[in-house]
Amino acid sequence: MQFKFQIGTKVLFGKGCVKASKLEFSKYGKRAFLVTGKNSGKESGALIDVISVLEQEGIEYIIHDKIENNPSLENVYTGGKEAREFNADFIVGIGGGSPLDASKAVAVLAVNDIDPIELYKNTFENKPLPVLAIPTTAGTGSEVTPYSILTRNDMQTKMSFGNEDTFPVVAFMDASYSESMPNEVTVNTAVDAFSHAVEGYLSRRSTAASDIFALEAIKVFGSCINNLIENRYDFEIREKLLYTAMYGGMTIAHTGTTIVHGLGYSLTYFKGLPHGKANGLLMKEYFKFNYETAKNKIENILKILKLNNIDEFGNIMDKLMKYDLKLKKEEIKQFAALAMKQRSSSYNIRSVTEEDLEGILRCSIKYGEHN
Repeated sequence: MQFKFQIGTKVLFGKGCVKASKLEFSKYGKRAFLVTGKNSGKESGALIDVISVLEQEGIEYIIHDKIENNPSLENVYTGGKEAREFNADFIVGIGGGSPLDASKAVAVLAVNDIDPIELYKNTFENKPLPVLAIPTTAGTGSEVTPYSILTRNDMQTKMSFGNEDTFPVVAFMDASYSESMPNEVTVNTAVDAFSHAVEGYLSRRSTAASDIFALEAIKVFGSCINNLIENRYDFEIREKLLYTAMYGGMTIAHTGTTIVHGLGYSLTYFKGLPHGKANGLLMKEYFKFNYETAKNKIENILKILKLNNIDEFGNIMDKLMKYDLKLKKEEIKQFAALAMKQRSSSYNIRSVTEEDLEGILRCSIKYGEHN
């Protein structure tokens, strides 16, 4: 057995963990740059808790609440410049995947005055500032991964960068911050977390160690399926979903993602589908495509979910993922071609061609046959 293994993030999990662990903030300096979006940090209560702790500890701070959904290189460049001018000691990322991913880019740009396209070199003259991550959704797992996924308008897709220095140093995981999520966002982010676990499990880069994380996430997600279908959430379910997201993130920190993400990026970039929903729409055909190559693993996933076959899994995704979308022939070709440029395509457990990806899209999304 040969594999590399690293979890670069200290996880503090539980209700009230931010206020209970205020000394964690003081470890990293006296000037904090808070990276968040317009709404989730405030509505969840996370931003208020962080400000309270910073003020108690005598830490100066600036709130940068300009992070977009699916942040672009231009968006994080602005944040990095402001953090550099503020002379920040550390970054606090608060929100869903977009602010958390952006916080890692801002941490690099705060101490490296470079063109943001150079983030993809993945080597930096100055070590990024420490990032403290506080998720308000239960999906991306960005709080325990080194990845920063940013929109590349020049390439009309999303691409990630990240190295061992971009792991958040601490993740504060309090499920009460996810209680303000609307039902649809709760479902979409939960499916995103599930897709991380599944794709990591079905990756060429999976190992015995990463499979432990993946299978735990799959099991806990399975225990929440009926609640997701019926939109029934109490604190226990919210906590399970956050736990699933954490283990999904730990999985892909080692394996990366595969073709579900590669194809899903175009559905988000061009069609505006939320990331988790885009993933969910593709997963039934993803299982079918990989079945002969990874029969034992896929049957194990179905067994854990207490399902008899892939079609039963597809029925669950249909209940969770409501959508009204059709693709044209030229869009299918374009999206498949873009996915082939992603590293994730090479990680898929079964080798893929552009034609394979076109087939997955045709079978997953309503197809405009006369276009």
